[in-house]
Amino acid sequence: MAALGNRGTVTEASGFNPEEDAQKLYNAMKGNGTNEATIIEILAHRTIAQRQKIKESFKQSVGKELVDCLKSELSGNFEQVVVGLMMPAPVYDAYELRNAIKGAGTEEACLIDILASRTNAEVKEIIATYKKEYGKSLDEDVSGDTSGMFQRVLVSLLTAGRDQSTKVDEAQAVQDAKQDIYEAGEARWGTDEVKFLTVLCVRNRNHLLRVFQEYQKISGWDIEDSIKREMSGCLEDVFLAIVKCLKNKPAFFAERLYKSMKGLGTTDSVVIRIMVARAEIDMLDIKAEFLKMYGKTLHSFIKGDTSGDYSKILLELCGEEK
Repeated sequence: MAALGNRGTVTEASGFNPEEDAQKLYNAMKGNGTNEATIIEILAHRTIAQRQKIKESFKQSVGKELVDCLKSELSGNFEQVVVGLMMPAPVYDAYELRNAIKGAGTEEACLIDILASRTNAEVKEIIATYKKEYGKSLDEDVSGDTSGMFQRVLVSLLTAGRDQSTKVDEAQAVQDAKQDIYEAGEARWGTDEVKFLTVLCVRNRNHLLRVFQEYQKISGWDIEDSIKREMSGCLEDVFLAIVKCLKNKPAFFAERLYKSMKGLGTTDSVVIRIMVARAEIDMLDIKAEFLKMYGKTLHSFIKGDTSGDYSKILLELCGEEK
């Protein structure tokens, strides 16, 4: 991922020496107390691939798993960020999904955030990783933990079957907008959600952007406003997430971060998930969208809303204030 149009804030450290990093981390954790500054300085400025090499070096030179040592030394949200940073992307997504499913209640927001925003290739990797790590089928776990139309949308997203071409079929776009979305929703009582699902989960991105334009023309409504009026709860959330990710994925994540931090209390699970998962992919774009949408920097928001080492590591992942 790194070399190919990387829009992340975390990039490869030059002059990288995994043995040296492993030694510094060991020194930061041995004896009484932990030197959190060293942990932040190293782990927030290495790529996922580099962190895997540090893990190997640590195991060779210390005879222990680095992640186990970090877990025993750290706690709270800071620990969550550090442990997340140590995982390859599909492992982290699988881990987050597993935690969202296995608790007493399901954290639907996590299922939506991940499954609505990942590419076909990423979803396939997550499914394979989930099976390998947990010995279970992600599809079955998601199905067993959700119900109704919401469940059907997630199962559809898990097929990773969205058309990958860039072709726009004009006649089909008009039909999708008119018959399958407008007439299935706005134009009659009761929404035919299956038609929404078919169009939103199967068609390619360019085609859907055309469908959204056509829909606006026919109905006078933005597709997002119609979803808000026609649907509610998790089903509304997942359809909105799909549409927003198709239109502008970094803006989707910027909005999720904003809503997780504004007002009373912070939804740390969402903040951590996005900051860790997108640091190497599109954090620069997320920051730019955040500033454009809210007139404040993401950096200033994180600073005002978090504290301690947790705040420090998030700010490093966010990158300098701009």
